[in-house]
Amino acid sequence: MTGHLAAARSTRSRWPLWTAFGAVHAWLAFVGVVLLPARAFYDVDLYRYWVAAGIDGGPWPVFDGPWVYPVGALLPMLVPAAVTITSTAGYALGWSALVTVLDGVAIGALLRRGGVRGAWFWLAFLFLLGPVAIGRIDAILAPIVILALLVATRRPRVAAALLTLGAWIKVAPGVLLLPLLMIGRRPVRDVVVPAALVSAGFVGAVAAGGGLRNAVSFLFAQDARGLQVEAVAASPWVLAALVRRDVTIYLNRTLTTWEIAGPGTAVMARALDVVLPLAVIGLALLLWRARSRPLDVLLWGSLAFSTLLIVANKVGSPQYVGWLAPPVAVALATLTAPADGGPARLPAAVARLAGAVLVIAALTQVVFPLAYTFLLGSNPLVTVVLVARNAGLVALLIAVAAMLARGPRVRAPRV
Repeated sequence: MTGHLAAARSTRSRWPLWTAFGAVHAWLAFVGVVLLPARAFYDVDLYRYWVAAGIDGGPWPVFDGPWVYPVGALLPMLVPAAVTITSTAGYALGWSALVTVLDGVAIGALLRRGGVRGAWFWLAFLFLLGPVAIGRIDAILAPIVILALLVATRRPRVAAALLTLGAWIKVAPGVLLLPLLMIGRRPVRDVVVPAALVSAGFVGAVAAGGGLRNAVSFLFAQDARGLQVEAVAASPWVLAALVRRDVTIYLNRTLTTWEIAGPGTAVMARALDVVLPLAVIGLALLLWRARSRPLDVLLWGSLAFSTLLIVANKVGSPQYVGWLAPPVAVALATLTAPADGGPARLPAAVARLAGAVLVIAALTQVVFPLAYTFLLGSNPLVTVVLVARNAGLVALLIAVAAMLARGPRVRAPRV
């Protein structure tokens, strides 16, 4: 009887969460499809254009030419194409439905691990980040990463396969294989082999379709980019644009991105191409030193790598902020600390990191899509908001690196 009562209470306590889940996703879809479609869901219509061209007999990305994304990105883009390839709104609704289903799977997985706190954080993050949280290809990655991190300690091969799948949709999740590799008891068997098999499947599919020469074209697609206006490293020039005429914000029409030009911006963009891989190596060494704390390496290492990919990147697209949430949501679902012999409580360090990520998400939505046109016009207030967001990202990276270096006093009884 007690078990039935506990189950009933648990079910009732989750109704508010699922109600909020539906409301948040309905609101984000409404903003993207109805209120701000040209700005918030511009990329979604680009996805429709790409798959429509292929279905109508035109060129397919990767198979018929180089592409900015890995070939796996076609998989989620094809799902809403089953609804329509001619209606912008119809395709966008189909895309929103796909993201909602995937997010629901991630929420359910968090709840099965007892992670109500993590599930609420995830919803709050999506709401604060805004329509870009579901209106980009990165929205497909976040639930995949959540699932991978949740099973990593028990089923590392499944986690490795999921992260590799994510990397073949968009590169970023691939770097999270490094923490998984460091904590694995049998790294070759549990990480390298599953990743290689998934990669072989994608490469084989591309080869069968005649596009083998373009299989890794996405690795070189960023070479022509300049310093994007939202990039962390662009902050000094964004501030300088307020008072200097030789610093300008312009549209890169080839890539349809807004970049900043001025004395030193080209040098900075080239330098970041070198700094980013070197920084990844340096962070990997820090994780290697902390490998005796596998859960720290997995969760904080994943958050550190995700943050580093934003901070040391010449591209600063708002959807990149979505990479921060999965490790924090899983940490909130699994990490606890003893409370003087009483029930487990959330460590203060974890709570602070979660709060910082939520603030970064909110500031990102203010910049894009709400006030983006003002940013491009060098509005002082919006510029300060962007610089504050960027400073928050740097501070987050430093804080997580410090946690990895010293090791927070947390335990994870459910792992």
